[in-house]
Amino acid sequence: MPEAASAPSLPRAVIGDSEFDRDTAVTRREPGVYDIDLSAGWTIISAVNGGYLLSVLGRALADALAHPDPFAVSAHYLTASQPGPAVIRTETVRTGRSLSTGQASLFQYDAEGNEVERIRVLASYGDLAALPDDVRTTATPPAIPPLEQCLGPEDGPSPIDGSSAITDRLRLRLDPATIGWALGAPTGKGEMRAWFGLADGRDADPLSLLLAVDALPPTAFEMGLKGWVPTVELTVHVRHRPAPGPLRVSITTRNLAGGFLEEDAEVWDSEDRLVAQSRQLARVRLG
Repeated sequence: MPEAASAPSLPRAVIGDSEFDRDTAVTRREPGVYDIDLSAGWTIISAVNGGYLLSVLGRALADALAHPDPFAVSAHYLTASQPGPAVIRTETVRTGRSLSTGQASLFQYDAEGNEVERIRVLASYGDLAALPDDVRTTATPPAIPPLEQCLGPEDGPSPIDGSSAITDRLRLRLDPATIGWALGAPTGKGEMRAWFGLADGRDADPLSLLLAVDALPPTAFEMGLKGWVPTVELTVHVRHRPAPGPLRVSITTRNLAGGFLEEDAEVWDSEDRLVAQSRQLARVRLG
């Protein structure tokens, strides 16, 4: 990956001992039931990021199911999650030789003490290491300038009024061709591209790919729209265990209609492999 070869050497955490691992760790209360304290470090304004939530539920399912790796994960975001205590309830739907399927829901309590379901997931898990090494594809990695020529959050204004704590947890470098919105001159194209990593240098694994697909600024910004773009539904396909090094993420939107848009994401690793794909439906504020 010549584009990133000149990136400076930075301190690195390791998989299993990093901020991401600590903040997505779940505690098994009983079989199929897990407790977690959702970290405020992964919020946009006051709501917890959807990719972080998917990683949390993904970790619970990895413990509950017979297979280790997420293959296909579909989530419906029902209400906005807040930092603080939450409980995850999982159920095994089917266990097969090569795939296990399960579902999980995350619950919190509202101000009146009522339990509220925040997100519901249906997922199939397998073993990425057991897949055959046979790739036939027409997909190509996104053309992104070298990492040092791309721009980070410190190079422009905050995209959303209020706190975006998640930006401190990430090492994002945006393609200059997709930051017109930050300069007050959005291109009108539904495109966003960036180098992606975690701020502490931890390499990517299948669980962090669930975060990567939902960590970039929304394509709606480059289409001239502002404000929070909440996810309604998000489906992720994990295709390969990523190689060490920064990831490249490309997100496109082709259709905005009725106040909703889709975002199609591709995630590529340092060996030019397509390691994850996703599609999400999101709501936008018009006018």
